Amino acid sequence: MTQSIDYGQLMHRALRTVMASVLEDVAVDGLPGNHHFFISFETNHEGVDMPEWLKSQHPHDITIVIQNWFEDLVVSDDWFEITLSFANQPVRLHVPFEAVLTFVDPSVEFGLRFDTPDESEADVVEEIVRDVEAEPTAEAPETKSDVVSLDSFRK
Repeated sequence: MTQSIDYGQLMHRALRTVMASVLEDVAVDGLPGNHHFFISFETNHEGVDMPEWLKSQHPHDITIVIQNWFEDLVVSDDWFEITLSFANQPVRLHVPFEAVLTFVDPSVEFGLRFDTPDESEADVVEEIVRDVEAEPTAEAPETKSDVVSLDSFRK
């Protein structure tokens, strides 16, 4: 028996299951309503399969958009495959869920972020707090947020 419970790993596994379930539904029924996804993943992660010319343009990570045109979305327990258009040509991608960094559905302001192994929990929390405290700019319009500041409760 292990000495501690790895809650972080359990949460990642559960959240990846949510993402896989959503993609499975889309593979069967298509995208409902205005839903669309931005999925970023590590291009150099073991198991990622994509053309070398595309990987050379995105040597660390890439964000794909699943919206208007995609074909042959296949989802397993551990990965998904999809054909998307890059430079006006169809490209087949194979992406292990472990390579995914973010999964966002902006139509309903839903997003998942998966830590990379070299990020500590404290680093992630610090970055999230920085993002929340940042002033909106012209490039990033203000959006509705359910974040509550705890400063008013501190003594």
